[in-house]
Amino acid sequence: QVQLQESGPGLVKPSQTLSLTCTVSGGSITTSYYNWNWIRQPPGKGLEWMGVITYDGSTYYSPSLKSRTSISRDTSKMQFSLQLSSVTPEDTAVYYCARRVLTTRYDYWGQGTQVTVSS
Repeated sequence: QVQLQESGPGLVKPSQTLSLTCTVSGGSITTSYYNWNWIRQPPGKGLEWMGVITYDGSTYYSPSLKSRTSISRDTSKMQFSLQLSSVTPEDTAVYYCARRVLTTRYDYWGQGTQVTVSS
């Protein structure tokens, strides 16, 4: 059974960088055809895809967030991480990590972590 767990600060100040890590257990982030995503949901809004790191380490980002987003991985720890720079209160959201089978269905999700941007 694959499990994903987000971790990181729940409160970030405006203009700072938000950093989250997703730890994967029960599976490998280098297994072919599985891609590892960051998705967020602001209060009262729908899910927003932020970016992905593929099984071979390639990264792709949402055009609207590309200038502020970076996704990386540590294969020795089975972790992948999100950094979102220059945050504003509009970046307040529940942040999820999720596994996707290539570009088809999302099959495993983390429980989500609330991040609030406030001074």
